[in-house]
Amino acid sequence: MIGYQYICPAGGNSCPLRTGEKLRGVSPPSVDYSSAEDLYRDQELEDDYPPRFVPKFNFTERDLERHVDFDIRGDDVIVFLHIQKTGGTTFGRHLVRNIRLEKPCDCKPGQKKCTCYRPGKEESWLFSRFSTGWSCGLHADWTELTNCVPDVMEKRQAARSRRNFYYITLLRDPVSRYLSEWKHVQRGATWKTSLHMCDGRSPTQDELPACYPGEDWSGVSLHDFMDCSSNLANNRQVRMLADLSLVGCYNLSFMSESERSHILLSSAKTNLRNMAFFGLTEFQRKTQYLFERTFRLRFISAFTQINSTRAAGVDVGEDVRQRIEALNMLDVQLYEYAKDLFLQRFQYVRQQERQQERLRRRQERRRLREQRAFLSQQRRENEEDEETVVTTEDYTSQVARW
Repeated sequence: MIGYQYICPAGGNSCPLRTGEKLRGVSPPSVDYSSAEDLYRDQELEDDYPPRFVPKFNFTERDLERHVDFDIRGDDVIVFLHIQKTGGTTFGRHLVRNIRLEKPCDCKPGQKKCTCYRPGKEESWLFSRFSTGWSCGLHADWTELTNCVPDVMEKRQAARSRRNFYYITLLRDPVSRYLSEWKHVQRGATWKTSLHMCDGRSPTQDELPACYPGEDWSGVSLHDFMDCSSNLANNRQVRMLADLSLVGCYNLSFMSESERSHILLSSAKTNLRNMAFFGLTEFQRKTQYLFERTFRLRFISAFTQINSTRAAGVDVGEDVRQRIEALNMLDVQLYEYAKDLFLQRFQYVRQQERQQERLRRRQERRRLREQRAFLSQQRRENEEDEETVVTTEDYTSQVARW
């Protein structure tokens, strides 16, 4: 099989066909999709696909299979772990404003939080910044959420013997995320009200010294931002996804740095792999696609891939980029692992859907063949009956003449 692809230069006039245009006298082939309301088309999903993607990690079918029997009418809760500067604000708004629900979230103008109740109940099915607020602390990590969310939900709602918590998150390319956080801090953001709870307490000043003496770090240069050894921007994604109690929380003297790094990375990979869902900022359409297939929920409008971010506008040299990668070496390894798993999951789901579509078409063709065979048999039987009637009539008329 030989495939042809014609690449249209952006802004050029070399392509006679554009979106929505048709070639005169030729109709485009119709494509049968599983749902008339499907937001996706094959090309849209493949547009951001890495060329020549070759899996690097071996995952089991259990790791790739992600279909959650999410019962929004029951006691199930989606918990969104929001890591700074990963596009979580946009995704969080999608969760409360863009999902097609029997009872949509009630988002009043001028209010940041929305009321996301289950159908027929005044109970929330979503634990996130835009639904329940920062109930477990500002940008609570995996260690905080897993210890806090069950208690918070039990206090807010009637006690349940069994409640399923489905954790989800977003990851981003470590260099882009780091630069985005630097620009955010440079504008005055601090997140200093974060609790960083671990094993029942927040870290001491000695365990987590501040990087700046004043109220904030406004105007900080990238060089100074990178020089602070206690800067939580370093390897933030690994730290927020790992079980910090395994390494003595923020007590760096609990074990050697190499052992601590190994345990943190391993824990972050395990927790990420076992989450109900995670997406990647660099693959918005695929993130939407996998979320919908995982939870069997549909978004109203399609996600938009925005590449013109503040981080993209920062021009750094190769030496600076290498230093950022060195400061975020754990995040770099985690993202490589996450990206491989994410794309393998996408491939797996697409293959499953295509197999189901082929099976459906095969069954449809078999049904049509059986129907045609049945109709053909009926026609033959009717023709035989007509011949019998004609023969009988001719014989009767002859007898009458005789």
